[in-house]
Amino acid sequence: MHHILCGLAANPALPSEMVDRLISLADEEIAENLAERADLSRAQAVALAGRVEESAARLAYEGRLASADIDPSVWPDAALALLEQGLGRPEWAGLLATDPVHRRRERLAACPGLPSDVVDTLATDPDVFVVAELALSAASDVADALAAHPHAEVRLAVADNTATSPAVLEALVTGEGLPAARRCPVCDREETPFVHGPQCPRPDCELPPGAACDGSHESTVHAIREAAFRNPSTPIGAVAGFVDHPSTLLRRALAARRDLPRAVFARLAADPTPGVRADVAENPVIDDALIRALADDRDPEVRRRLAHHPRVPLDVLTRLAGNTRIGAALPPRIAAASPAEVEELAGSPEPTVRVLVARRRHLPPGIRDRLATDPDVKVARTLAPHPDLTEAQLRAMVDRYGVQVLATVAANPHASAALLEDLVRYEPAARRVFREVARHRRATAPALLVCLADGRARPVAAGHPALPPPVITELLADADRQVAEAAAANPSLPPAVMADLMPGR
Repeated sequence: MHHILCGLAANPALPSEMVDRLISLADEEIAENLAERADLSRAQAVALAGRVEESAARLAYEGRLASADIDPSVWPDAALALLEQGLGRPEWAGLLATDPVHRRRERLAACPGLPSDVVDTLATDPDVFVVAELALSAASDVADALAAHPHAEVRLAVADNTATSPAVLEALVTGEGLPAARRCPVCDREETPFVHGPQCPRPDCELPPGAACDGSHESTVHAIREAAFRNPSTPIGAVAGFVDHPSTLLRRALAARRDLPRAVFARLAADPTPGVRADVAENPVIDDALIRALADDRDPEVRRRLAHHPRVPLDVLTRLAGNTRIGAALPPRIAAASPAEVEELAGSPEPTVRVLVARRRHLPPGIRDRLATDPDVKVARTLAPHPDLTEAQLRAMVDRYGVQVLATVAANPHASAALLEDLVRYEPAARRVFREVARHRRATAPALLVCLADGRARPVAAGHPALPPPVITELLADADRQVAEAAAANPSLPPAVMADLMPGR
């Protein structure tokens, strides 16, 4: 019965008085669904937070609770939710800065616009992770001061903060000008020297694989450098010399920067590690010569990322399309192609190139219609969800390619109800078509009844409002709890049945 109540709590057609009834008996799961209701009133939100304290923060995040509704001593997490959005009362910060739960102080440290006295309190917090959270987003003066903190974890956060001054970031890279760190997360937990193996048997261990400390806090110092390398405020002169560093992570962080000299990018583009070369390949600032050189890379991931480079020349992209799995996402260069380029690409003799054009949703009608009759099934399958295709064009695709295009035709947002009914009855069937039709806004009762026979489509179809009310009512007793819960959430469930499902009647 509990899953039925969870479904009712999410049902957009549930009458207000029944929402009140569910609030009065809600647990965390029911409250989670109730908190998402678009029609939840402010009074109901306050009542729900009073019933299930854990829901107060979510309600505050979603704007259902205002500062006037919240007592931070009663609902501290809800108060934090408003402070995180810049909507809380300033005096709350002072109260929460001494909260006994360190996780709350961590959250507070990440809030914007904290009073200076609260910042000072958090900067000296006994929990190093509270201080580190403050350092992540602190203003320049605070971040710079925290760079000398005795704990390396705080310095790592400073290295990640783009407000940290370039001079301090350089010092974090070189280690010069700062006192040596005295502690790190490794020596806080283990006797040194210690190296954390990849197969740690302790279920409560929080150290990542490879964490190590011999007194020099080496794994955290390495992480500080990596963060500083990725920080655009770090001077290029402090990092460019690491182009041949033995650490792959540092070289990858370097490859992601956008201010490297061409000679450094060229060195990284010849790196023996494919991941480094792939990071260079997707970097938007590399020049055409480097793009063309990387197009011949032996690693498919390098070529895939290069295909999604915003400035990849079209001749390079078309070559990559023929020897690389580019993925389903529309490459930026195709999205930005001019009308003349689209015309050229659509006329390519290579189907893999025409597929790229077919992914665009803004196509000249003539090109769209030409691609709709493309002789290659991959092109037709890619174009099928295009919202401007007519029913006749979609049916022609099905006639031409049959089961190979059923699912993508069903995914077309303008597919007609009659077409959807025909697709679910097509022989041989394509199982994915049932899931597409079950979620389609134009699906009819006859089509949905067929979808109910498919195990994966059944929970989706059970929640579709076009399903006949008697069928929805029957599905409330389905052996699959997901199906029953979806039926309870169906807005076409008769109100009388909703009322009968309420406890205490």
